[in-house]
Amino acid sequence: MKAIKIISAFALVSVVVFSGCKDDDNDNVNPIDIPIQTTVQASVPLAGTSNFAILAGSAVTSTGATTISGDLGLSPGTSVDGFPPAILTGTQHINDNIANQAKLDLTVAFNDAAGRTCTDIVTLSGNIGGLTLTPGLYKSTSTLSISSGDLTLDAKGNANAVFIFQIASSLTTTSGRKVILSGGALASNVYWQVGSSATFGTTSVFKGNVMASQSITFNTGATLDGRALTSIGGITMAGNAIVKP
Repeated sequence: MKAIKIISAFALVSVVVFSGCKDDDNDNVNPIDIPIQTTVQASVPLAGTSNFAILAGSAVTSTGATTISGDLGLSPGTSVDGFPPAILTGTQHINDNIANQAKLDLTVAFNDAAGRTCTDIVTLSGNIGGLTLTPGLYKSTSTLSISSGDLTLDAKGNANAVFIFQIASSLTTTSGRKVILSGGALASNVYWQVGSSATFGTTSVFKGNVMASQSITFNTGATLDGRALTSIGGITMAGNAIVKP
């Protein structure tokens, strides 16, 4: 096992690389060369969650002119507030059979992502803003943030490429930060398994399927190309645009 510690003006990241396996525009300079993984990760099976842009456990709350493209689900909670003025282009499923099944399928998907393993996994910690990552499996044993730079996910020309992030604790982005997809990468093939809560800063731009154990909070003007899915807590929005891929 080879451990590399790197400090730069753009990111403070610890990278651990294991070799050999078992089974938009960016104006930031990327000072860290992350190794390319050879293991091809399969998609995480979303099953009944796939039609949902928003799926929460306790409550869904919106203020301002939020727009959601995709279904909205809630189980076992029943409180949905802020529609209108928020606009849903999709169907609400509040504690019905479809929402209940989707929550069961979310548990399966969450555990699938959390249980992935590979001997060329890359371990990241701290701020990953300013990095360019290629397809594969990434693990954080604490928190991850995207700040002091944007994060680029480069599929290297493979539209089927899968990115999986295992995050033990929280995921945060600071105001205005972006996740940028390049090389044919698709938001539908990016999975963020978050052990606690996710928070997206004002006007930040995020991509991928966010599966959080606790809550998800979108600050004013933050956007998501992907799905916001919580197991236990609520989802809070404030004039956001959320589009299911």
